[in-house]
Amino acid sequence: MTDLPVRVFQAGAFDAATLAASKGDQRASVCLPARNEESTVGPIVDAIRRTLVDVHGLIDEIVVVDDHSDDRTAAAAADAGARVVGADTVLPELAVGHGKGAALWKSLHEADGDLIVWCDADLVDFDPGFVVGLLGPLLTHPDIGFVKAFYDRPIDGRPRGGGRVTELVARPALALLFPDLSSVVQPLAGEYAGRRDILERVPFVQGYGVDIALLIDIASRFGTEAIAQVDLGVRVHRNRPIEELAPMAAEVLSTALRRADPDLVSQPRWLTRPGHQPFEIDFQELPPLVEVTGRPSG
Repeated sequence: MTDLPVRVFQAGAFDAATLAASKGDQRASVCLPARNEESTVGPIVDAIRRTLVDVHGLIDEIVVVDDHSDDRTAAAAADAGARVVGADTVLPELAVGHGKGAALWKSLHEADGDLIVWCDADLVDFDPGFVVGLLGPLLTHPDIGFVKAFYDRPIDGRPRGGGRVTELVARPALALLFPDLSSVVQPLAGEYAGRRDILERVPFVQGYGVDIALLIDIASRFGTEAIAQVDLGVRVHRNRPIEELAPMAAEVLSTALRRADPDLVSQPRWLTRPGHQPFEIDFQELPPLVEVTGRPSG
């Protein structure tokens, strides 16, 4: 890594039509991992399809990985125009069960884009400009390989205050263990984009640790100069009760500690809290896809 701050861009600086004209023969895929997101995934897919696929041709495909939903997530996504893939049908011999990281890894395998954009499927009032902003640095700066979003997150009627796991766990962990990444505003943001030839060369942590692990691993292998971040303005999604955030926080912290030193956290570990059932912090990760597909690692 270097000690240079991660470059910052503004989403509004990029125009969908201009980016589409500069795309050349590259293909761009938007992927959404989704588990029980029936109410939000359809409008998100529809907004991307109507503007960025049908009008501008910036996006070539929308892939939704249905991560073992028990509602109409798959039907809502398909009705809106996405190609829907069941998580249990993709490389089941390597990744079983559910988890955000596994769904991301499987979507990378299933998508055919040279550029991959990931968005959370639980966003409210989704703006296709999110996708434009994330693709912008990749299409205008060939030396950038991975782009993270940041934004304001309203909570309980206040304009800011979301991202509690970020502020209380992820940011302190990066400051102490990986200070070169301290300038990343939203290390746990679920909206990011990258070049396939970079994304296929790093492992994917199977659970909630995937976001911070990708950031650390890409910086370690390709340097912080290969990473950029884009200000998307405001992002609104469901805010969970604080007691539901502890398992996520535990997985994020466990991942950061393991990346700093694999011996810092032993397996298995349990999160025990008064009044709650014990939660197993089960750390698993999936191999770089180049090791699965047989493509040369370069």
